[in-house]
Amino acid sequence: MNVRQTMILSAVTLALGGVFASQAFAQTPTTETSRDVAQQQRIDNGLKSGQLTTKEASRLEKGEAKIDRMQAHADHTGDTAAEKARIARAQNMESAKIEQLKHNDRVGNPASASSERMQADVQRNVNQEKRIAQGQAAGTLSHRQAGNLERGQAHVDAAEAHAGKNGRVSAGEQAGVQHRENHQSRRIRHDKTNG
Repeated sequence: MNVRQTMILSAVTLALGGVFASQAFAQTPTTETSRDVAQQQRIDNGLKSGQLTTKEASRLEKGEAKIDRMQAHADHTGDTAAEKARIARAQNMESAKIEQLKHNDRVGNPASASSERMQADVQRNVNQEKRIAQGQAAGTLSHRQAGNLERGQAHVDAAEAHAGKNGRVSAGEQAGVQHRENHQSRRIRHDKTNG
């Protein structure tokens, strides 16, 4: 990363930090999960447009896993203002990283088998995060249940990050990720229906 890119990334991070800092205390678990949905959707859109390579999406999924672990911890211990602010900062930094990677000089091939596998996996993240947010908004998921589900999402994100870290996702690697996704989907359904 050259000096100009570093300065631009810093400026974007600072600007987004100022915008979202005031929202940190108003941020609820549902809005945190809604931001997860939005950021996963941005990653998926970047893959589909070729603005993100598989390797870049893998790096972003690693960051998403970290945020999901932070949310899981906060849901288990009870959200404090400090934890909400820490999560908002992490989401702001991840948002800036998504923006920076989507606008660098690297171009992905959205029609490649590897990119299509990553796209399918990220789209499932979008869907599963939406289901968690819906359960939180409807009151069918407790904070503890949402925390457990976010921990599960962190495992899925980490598996995606690991699968694509070399810039390719094989059919076997995708099968492993899909196995985790299927398990997570069953957990979401179970927790939402069994209160």
